[in-house]
Amino acid sequence: MTAPAWDGVAEFNKELLHNFLTDSAELSPVTRRVYESNLKIWFVWVKDNLANKKQIEIKPLEFKRFQNWMMARGCSSSDVSNKRAAISSLNNYLEIYFSDEYPLFRNFINKSIARPPKAAKYEKEPLTKKEFEDLLSELNNKKAFQKIAYLEFTFDTGCRRAESRQLLKCVIETEPIVKEKDGKRIVFYLTNDIRCKGRGSEGKVRKFAFSEKTMAALKKWLEVRGSDDCKFMFVHKVGGAIKQVTETTFNAWAAGLFTRIVGRRVYPHLLRSSRATQLVVEEGKDITVAQKLLGHENSVTTESYVIRDDSEDLDELYLED
Repeated sequence: MTAPAWDGVAEFNKELLHNFLTDSAELSPVTRRVYESNLKIWFVWVKDNLANKKQIEIKPLEFKRFQNWMMARGCSSSDVSNKRAAISSLNNYLEIYFSDEYPLFRNFINKSIARPPKAAKYEKEPLTKKEFEDLLSELNNKKAFQKIAYLEFTFDTGCRRAESRQLLKCVIETEPIVKEKDGKRIVFYLTNDIRCKGRGSEGKVRKFAFSEKTMAALKKWLEVRGSDDCKFMFVHKVGGAIKQVTETTFNAWAAGLFTRIVGRRVYPHLLRSSRATQLVVEEGKDITVAQKLLGHENSVTTESYVIRDDSEDLDELYLED
């Protein structure tokens, strides 16, 4: 979004966007940024195609033309849906909180405006233990120690992309937590405070537990990385400077190198599903163990992450007496 393009937007719409974002304290920082970006695109389109109309003057057919414009430009169905959701939320905000000033205004996004067809979904197939170990082995051959550290940490903790990138390199200085259970010695470490997915500017703050194996991978990466001023564990170079990685960096690693090594599509969120599936299906752990690891509020959400092979249950239907 260029400054000149946004500068020409009607003051009414600029102020409306500002107030909407200010009053929506329940939005997470990531959602707030996405809403702001999508709504700015919308208002610039309104400026260029609808004579800079105020939001309260826009009709359903005019929004439909915007949706058609996005689809004609090759925007994905999810991108169109995200912009649609942002504009609809803004309309609801107007309807609820400004009904005295604009009593005739109604949300112009209605059911008659069909959503774009969804793109074909990939079948979700978790990584097996062998696939994961082979991936790590090949990365070790390539001396890709940062990627190994990322995989070990993310798989071990069940972190999302946005959570993994918050890990600080000072975590290697933490003392181990040692416990005894059923005659076995248990050793693990805790991360720094990490902001997780959740409503509001603070969201849920958690410390993630990880194993000695993961700690060894993190230490190896920092040993190879050497000294620099960036406090984050996972980094990349930007203009010669070492900076915290973006979430898209993890996407690129997975879509590129990880996918080539495994031989099928790998993406960051697959690590969470794979971890949950291995815990529950392969290791026989209770679903609540995976629920706690992934930070879900209830086990129903966790269950959707677990990919089960129900073929053996079907076999029972065809057993001969």
